[in-house]
Amino acid sequence: MAWIAQRRRRSRFESVVLPHLDAAYALARWLTRNDADAADVVQEAMLRAFRYFDTYREGDAKSWILRIVRRTCYSWLERNRPADVVPLDDEKVLDEGIADTPIAAGNTEAILQNRSDLRRLDVLIEALPAPLREVIVLRELQELGYREIAEITGVPIGTVMSRLHRARSALRRAWEGKDIGDAM
Repeated sequence: MAWIAQRRRRSRFESVVLPHLDAAYALARWLTRNDADAADVVQEAMLRAFRYFDTYREGDAKSWILRIVRRTCYSWLERNRPADVVPLDDEKVLDEGIADTPIAAGNTEAILQNRSDLRRLDVLIEALPAPLREVIVLRELQELGYREIAEITGVPIGTVMSRLHRARSALRRAWEGKDIGDAM
């Protein structure tokens, strides 16, 4: 009997979580800036999600799993790369990170037409401080709404909007600024 219940639990977990595995990996990849580290983080996050799956209450599974991935990512970064962790409530540090970021803008269609421009955009996004990088990734790449991002990051919607604005502004300024080779 116990094995039947366990099999049902695993099957339900897989049906809820697996559709969002790519989004989980993408978020971890952007936060860790490394493929292998992202895979490790996602694996750890999936184990956590499975361990605490009984606490999942039907709802937005994508937000639930991304919240776990985000927390796991920051825990992993604190253990493995403490210098990369920016306190999430330190707005002054975020603004300084933007000032150091090369500035960017441009026609979105032109960016999408050129692979080198896409790589440049990746580099510019990677250069953003983690709290700005995560909101831009969640909004623009994962196409989540402000409310979902606020739920995942644990900050008010106004803070999400502010960080998203600052991230977009930094990317626009960086794009218009120096050549990426000069900026890095």
